[in-house]
Amino acid sequence: MTQHFINPTASLTRRSWFGQGARGLTSIALAGLLAPVGRAGLLASVSRGDSEHQVNPLTPRPPQLPARARRVIFICMNGGPSHVDLFDYKPRLNQDAAAGKTHDGKATGAKLMGSPFSFAQHGESGLWVSSALPQLSKHADDLCVIRSMHTDLPNHSQAFGQMHTGSFQFVRPSLGAWTLYGLGTENSNLPGFVTINPPSDNGGAQNYGSAFLPAIFQGTRVGTNQIPGFYAALLKVDEEPGPPLSNVENPFRSRSEQRQQLDLIQDLNRGLLARAGHQPEVEGVIQSFELAYRMQDELPDVLDLKHESQQTLERYGIGSGLPTDRFGRQCLLARRLAEAGVRFVEITSPVGWDHHFMLKDELQKSCDATDLPVAALLTDLHEHGLLDDTLVIWAGEFGRTPYAQSGTGRDHNNKGYTVWMAGGGVRSGLSYGSTDDYGYEAVEGAVHIHDWHATILHLLGLDHTRLTYQHAGRDFRLTDVHGNVVSDIIS
Repeated sequence: MTQHFINPTASLTRRSWFGQGARGLTSIALAGLLAPVGRAGLLASVSRGDSEHQVNPLTPRPPQLPARARRVIFICMNGGPSHVDLFDYKPRLNQDAAAGKTHDGKATGAKLMGSPFSFAQHGESGLWVSSALPQLSKHADDLCVIRSMHTDLPNHSQAFGQMHTGSFQFVRPSLGAWTLYGLGTENSNLPGFVTINPPSDNGGAQNYGSAFLPAIFQGTRVGTNQIPGFYAALLKVDEEPGPPLSNVENPFRSRSEQRQQLDLIQDLNRGLLARAGHQPEVEGVIQSFELAYRMQDELPDVLDLKHESQQTLERYGIGSGLPTDRFGRQCLLARRLAEAGVRFVEITSPVGWDHHFMLKDELQKSCDATDLPVAALLTDLHEHGLLDDTLVIWAGEFGRTPYAQSGTGRDHNNKGYTVWMAGGGVRSGLSYGSTDDYGYEAVEGAVHIHDWHATILHLLGLDHTRLTYQHAGRDFRLTDVHGNVVSDIIS
């Protein structure tokens, strides 16, 4: 390899001396900029099993398989919703609980607890839905309900991490990051993966992070449940509301000054590329700087709900003092982001579902805060012509036990629980799989979290066995070495 050194005996003009010094300072500054990016760089060598090539990481890429969905809206119900009180009707559970029976049939066993909510069949499909969800039940014929989910551990942090990344042991890329890595984004002026109000516990940023994937594939966080001003900012209801996403606009320089500054930095970066050849880190920085600049034009408008009609706001339950106000804004924002071309949007319930005590009252409160907004989202997506190619997911990290905890609540249950999906190529009005008579364990058509991930990727046109990324000497994928597509739920 040829190495180049400064010849100490050569004449050194003032101009050349300043030029060499400037290049040295530029390299030092660039090294500082690149440090957070990591050696993987922001420009991916996309390995999808079909080709290896250098591309702009956010450029839209064709799916590997015929795609049924173009985008995802993931409605995250953190805390573990009780499936036997919402979607998994168990008449025997109620009967045996009324008779004072225990879960294991032993006198010393945990006593069964029947559901305090009534169930009824809805729509032409006849799906069973709880009285706690009166608005969502009107969309029964849109839902594909999987009643046979199971995951590996009944602990919040591990199960929540596995739901998002496929692993409860290691830091791995999130489902959203893998989706963006495989397909790119449909709007170059917006982040391809946005997460609204993600919880700070149960893994925090790891649940929307990119881990060893290039950093540009991680989720862009909008707000947290700990910032009340976020909700006011979404509707601009205050006189001087703060932005729902910080640091989008530069308060110190005009747009023309920013453009001049960015052009200078980009010229320096491109000059380095011309001298040093292919540098993934430098190419990635160029792309990330450009995306950040472009976001100033479009993102604030997408996040601003003040132009929505009063009818739309009421549909989502948005209004001061209403229990649906917070989540209604999140659901409406999810529709706006999806419509604007964001590939993957996750919204997290601002109320928890971890009902160890007072389940009847507390579960009803959680449903009251989320039922109407979720139903409104499905209606809105349909009216905007987006539901057919948008995969809507409703899921928590696990379910709850059929037996009582402390007499009034339910404990964690990872052996059998319910999630549902809608749109995006899934069969509508379908109930798939089942748990036992008490709702404790999946017994028919069991769907592991790896199978669920494989199916989501398949609906997006991605083969989970071929969507890989080489790290630490081997190819990694979202489903590790597991997972089967649940073909029976695909229309």
